[in-house]
Amino acid sequence: MNAELIHGVTLLDVTALFWFLIAWSGYTYYADTYSKDRTTLMTVMYQYRLEWMRASLYREVRVGDAALLATLVRSISLFASTAIFIIGGIVAIFGGLEQVQHLTKDLTYVVKTTKVMWEIKLLVLGLVFVYAFFKFAWALRQFNYMIIVMGAFPTPEHAESPQAQKIAERAAKVNALAVQTFNRGMRAYYFGLAALSWFLHPWIFVLSTLFVVMVIYRREFKSKTLKTLDPNSNYTIDFKS
Repeated sequence: MNAELIHGVTLLDVTALFWFLIAWSGYTYYADTYSKDRTTLMTVMYQYRLEWMRASLYREVRVGDAALLATLVRSISLFASTAIFIIGGIVAIFGGLEQVQHLTKDLTYVVKTTKVMWEIKLLVLGLVFVYAFFKFAWALRQFNYMIIVMGAFPTPEHAESPQAQKIAERAAKVNALAVQTFNRGMRAYYFGLAALSWFLHPWIFVLSTLFVVMVIYRREFKSKTLKTLDPNSNYTIDFKS
């Protein structure tokens, strides 16, 4: 299983990388498709977003809505900026890769690999955060479009009109799409942390990827937050110590 293929690239490394890609893409497809048929954080929160937009129609002054949107945009901007810093750090490591190899060669918990294998691992890690940056940037654009749609909201006296309700639904849908894009960027962060474990050992990489899938699945489909937000759930939290 650990047979060397070429330039220090082993069969175990290739298998671990394929497992990583299949787990990431497979979970993304499962979560985004399966959420249409059952209760998830995305489907539950969409109802709150829709109620938010409908309530905004009746407000003469929408300063509070603007403040909420500004908070959302700032949080996404933070992650986008962080992704750029991480990418810059990875590029810097490429420039001093020999020194990095020298520093880690005596560490017992780091698997010994060739320079080519180090370059592959850094490239994969860099691509993960490039993907994350593009997702965060697109989420920012989508929130900007949502702000424009909200700017087209009619005055409160026309809030009951069918046209006003349709505009509110469009704003809620764009909001949901932006959050879905943001979620994909956040997943990239999680899987990027799993990819870091590849520098330790391919088997740790495999297990870390599985652990990430289990964590994000529980948070999106089985978390206490979901049960609390679901209007159809009778879940209660016991705050007693």
